Amino acid sequence: MPSFDAVSDLDMMEVENAFLQAKKEIAQRFDFKGTSTELARQEDGSILLKANSDGRIDAAYTVLMEKFAKRGVPLEGLDPQKIEPAAGGHVKRLVKLRRGLKQEDAKRIVALVKGSGLKVQAAIQGEAVRVTGKKRDDLQEAMALVRGGNLGIPIQFQNFRE
Repeated sequence: MPSFDAVSDLDMMEVENAFLQAKKEIAQRFDFKGTSTELARQEDGSILLKANSDGRIDAAYTVLMEKFAKRGVPLEGLDPQKIEPAAGGHVKRLVKLRRGLKQEDAKRIVALVKGSGLKVQAAIQGEAVRVTGKKRDDLQEAMALVRGGNLGIPIQFQNFRE
């Protein structure tokens, strides 16, 4: 029986490349000179932006989003936190990376697929949703439905089997 898995993950190599490109651009751009704006990677993989004003944080975040988009990393995978005050009159913003399919997101995907009327079954299996059906066309319609579902998370399809 044909099936596929819907998962939510980021290509960490592309994330690293986008981070390094954004860091290099911030170091070289004239409007960031003397503003002590910097990007740093945390141990958990998230990105920390530091600057001397809210405007610089927003500009640095925009540069980061542009680099992610150029590298093909979905922007839904970024989870920016609130801007917080830091030491020395500076501000900081943590940008977490959304990886893995949470239980409530998986339930929304299952409900979306089951409510569509397609002749497919969806089941949660760990951090993936397995969708099975008798026809390949039904599975492709289910993929299009999940893609167009505006779930707010990056979705990839893996293990498409006949």
